[in-house]
Amino acid sequence: MTITPLMPVYPRCGVRPVRGEGCYLIGERGERYLDFAAGIAVNMLGHGHPVLVKAIADQAATLMHTSNLYGSPLGEEFAQKLVDATFADTVFFTNSGAEAIECAIKTARRYFHVTDRPHRSKIISFTNAFHGRTLGGISATNQPKMRDGFEPLLPGFEVVPFNDLEAARAAVDDRTAGFLVETVQGEGGMTASTPEFLQGLRQICDEQGLLLILDEVQCGYCRTGKFFAHEHYGITPDIMAVAKGIGAGFPLGACLATEEAAKGMVFGTHGSTYGGNPLAMAVGSAVFDVAVNDTFLAHVTAMGDRLRQSIEQLIPNHDKLFDSVRGLGLMVGIKLKDAADAREFVGHLRDNHGLLTVSASENVVRLLPPLVIEESHIAECIEKLSAGARTFEPAS
Repeated sequence: MTITPLMPVYPRCGVRPVRGEGCYLIGERGERYLDFAAGIAVNMLGHGHPVLVKAIADQAATLMHTSNLYGSPLGEEFAQKLVDATFADTVFFTNSGAEAIECAIKTARRYFHVTDRPHRSKIISFTNAFHGRTLGGISATNQPKMRDGFEPLLPGFEVVPFNDLEAARAAVDDRTAGFLVETVQGEGGMTASTPEFLQGLRQICDEQGLLLILDEVQCGYCRTGKFFAHEHYGITPDIMAVAKGIGAGFPLGACLATEEAAKGMVFGTHGSTYGGNPLAMAVGSAVFDVAVNDTFLAHVTAMGDRLRQSIEQLIPNHDKLFDSVRGLGLMVGIKLKDAADAREFVGHLRDNHGLLTVSASENVVRLLPPLVIEESHIAECIEKLSAGARTFEPAS
């Protein structure tokens, strides 16, 4: 046998974490890493947060799973918290962001089915998007690295340039159901929607009776200093996919929708065996109680400003490597010069300086730390970035 027991779809590096403490991961040899990857924007409360640990332990000892054929007191409680804090009137809980995207797509298409416009099934999405690895998710992107070898893809998607409002407007026809867009692109390069673009999409939807579907799987849930990133733009979606931070490390996602947008999602139209189980709901509710308040969000904003300012001050000292900084809140990207490769630099920081980051498209290094970081963690990150820049030698 030559294939590994774990299907070899990941180019796994030499870091083998066995324990986490706050903003650090500890490997099996005892080595410590400053974790500015946070499971790719997942571990928003860091590792081993006492509230999260207690919620999991207590609920696991009480009731972990029941069928969705039964009532869900914990699910109803958590859904009500989300409804009260957002644009949404209703929530469907999933196990992942990809499932939340699938639910969002189905919700949009079902809406036009029940309003006697089944021909409106086309969803317009945008270049450099990442909407998960399901067939629906990869059909909504134009990235060959995710699509190649999986054809035929699902019909009903059209991809146009991100942040190009006129291209989006021109793509609308009598088959269009709406737009699917990341408020801030993560894997696509840490690029934020411009206000004109996102507000323009909302206006087109209002004028033409279309649905605005936001993918805030990575950029949502306090990551940008707001509960959800679209709050920076003064607009609301009709449907939104959420995951990552919502469970702070526990597999959890959600599809949020207005009552109007969800009018087709009735008995039998969608489902999930594990989605919304009692353990997930206890975790989600505990994370919400810790994070969704003005004090926590103000801390995220302050730390995001501090991190960005520190990187901006660092760039001139290494201007042969670093080009610019981008992103919102604690969703920060460092664009490298063309002579360097982001993936190589991420590996260099990890292997030689104990700093965990994530690469992204457009030659960007992503910094996605736990949202509970303090100034001491930022200072340590900057020190490691500077040391890494001094010692980095591009392979080419």
